[in-house]
Amino acid sequence: MTVVTRFAPSPTGDLHLGHAYSAMFARERAQSRGGRFLVRIEDIDGERCRAGFESRNLADLEWLGLTSDEPPIRQSARTEVYRGALNRLERLGIVYPCLCTRKQIREEIARAGGAPQGAIGDGTGRYPGTCGRLDRTTGNARRAAGEPHALRLDGEAALALTGPLRWVDLRHGERAVDLCRLGDVVIARKEMPTSYHLAVVIDDAAQAVSEVTRGDDLLEVTHLHRLLQALLDLPVPVWHHHRLCRDRSGRRLAKRDGDTSIRALRQQGLTPAEVLERAAAAAETGSDRPGQCAVTMAAWAPVSAPPPDAPSRPAG
Repeated sequence: MTVVTRFAPSPTGDLHLGHAYSAMFARERAQSRGGRFLVRIEDIDGERCRAGFESRNLADLEWLGLTSDEPPIRQSARTEVYRGALNRLERLGIVYPCLCTRKQIREEIARAGGAPQGAIGDGTGRYPGTCGRLDRTTGNARRAAGEPHALRLDGEAALALTGPLRWVDLRHGERAVDLCRLGDVVIARKEMPTSYHLAVVIDDAAQAVSEVTRGDDLLEVTHLHRLLQALLDLPVPVWHHHRLCRDRSGRRLAKRDGDTSIRALRQQGLTPAEVLERAAAAAETGSDRPGQCAVTMAAWAPVSAPPPDAPSRPAG
């Protein structure tokens, strides 16, 4: 079987060392075994994504020598595919409308004496199931009336349909699907017939991705992704969650850190090989300074064109 990996950035800002490491990791996993490395543009979030950042992201990857073996696909062009999958899940009776605002969810969690658990779903924490306890007829009527809403997967009902499931991570081992920390996750919104979770499993199947490589921050949501694959009869890849890139203090690198962006380092005069060495060092040692790295570096050919100006953001 041909090994296929992918790197799937969202064009919401410039790429940083963490992206460089993730793309390099995926490319090496494929090419070391004669496989294919693909790039996918995850641009379903119309409020945050900017076309200018897409071109900058692709230019940064080209400069680093991390180009896709096939033309990139864009999630924004695949909404009807996602809509079809969402309709299928709704027909199974395991999706319900959630009319709660993020503020209401946070308040409900606080009243229950809980605390947000990371950035699962929309970042508010594990959903307390408020709308899941509503009569479905009432919830659907309010949805039909045009009230703002999200659509959540009833995790317990979904897992009852599939039965016990397992998935394999090449670094963390085999795991049984457990939704206790995730709860009922948003899989679509009123204005968009998908979410990251639904789109990513559909696109991985469409691109025949056999090994999903990504950072440890997405390890927990793999339980949900495996469940969605079973519900939609999608092929099951193996996963390989790698270490996250961190600075010397141990803080995870993020797009808001302009000093660690590929653009900033390129403008400082670093070569592609030096940038990738820093990325590997940040993942292996928690430092963005060059050092001994466990990742083998290939010969990366620099692109001489200077980086373009940053795309403008709307005011406010």
